[in-house]
Amino acid sequence: MKKTTLTLLAAMTLMLSSCLTTGLGTTSNTNPTGNILSTVLGSVLSNVLFGGLTFDQSSLIGNWNYSAPSAAFTTEQAFTNAGGAATIANIASSLANSYSSIGINRSNTSFSFLEGNKFSAKVNGIPFSGTYTYNQQNGEIALKTATETIKGNVTKTEKGMGLMFDAKQMVNILQKEGKVSNTAAVQAVSKLAQSADGARVGFELTK
Repeated sequence: MKKTTLTLLAAMTLMLSSCLTTGLGTTSNTNPTGNILSTVLGSVLSNVLFGGLTFDQSSLIGNWNYSAPSAAFTTEQAFTNAGGAATIANIASSLANSYSSIGINRSNTSFSFLEGNKFSAKVNGIPFSGTYTYNQQNGEIALKTATETIKGNVTKTEKGMGLMFDAKQMVNILQKEGKVSNTAAVQAVSKLAQSADGARVGFELTK
């Protein structure tokens, strides 16, 4: 307990002194303290969503499987105004419930980024593919399918990669690409993405 408290305080101190703005991490419905600790550590490791700890093109390439919900803010001001790490933890915890209702899990949701700027993915077990463009300077990514272009952001997390979208793009991922028919769950995810100015929601992925 003492070690956990000291780790949390150190992480929070580092986060404040560095003016970090992003919160990411794995959530648990039974351990809110652990949620916040993981979120703060994710903030420290992830730096800022735009221009923070991003991947270079070669590190992005590979097979990534869904691990947990992911949430972040785009600016320091948005992060502060929304209530900081505790708000991120609450959003991620609520996302976990919505994803569970949809049926999203590690075996049916994944993203593979290939050489030649091609990608293949599964969301809710539904496959789709296309090409992508990636800006490693700020982590912006655009997934171009046969019918649309979905814009999001990539950042490093404590365990792997956060792939996140605004409300509109997240709905596209779930309904158009993942063919999710649970409208109530999709609307809940959309509302979470709109619950605070500058919020982004999506998936934490691991190799």
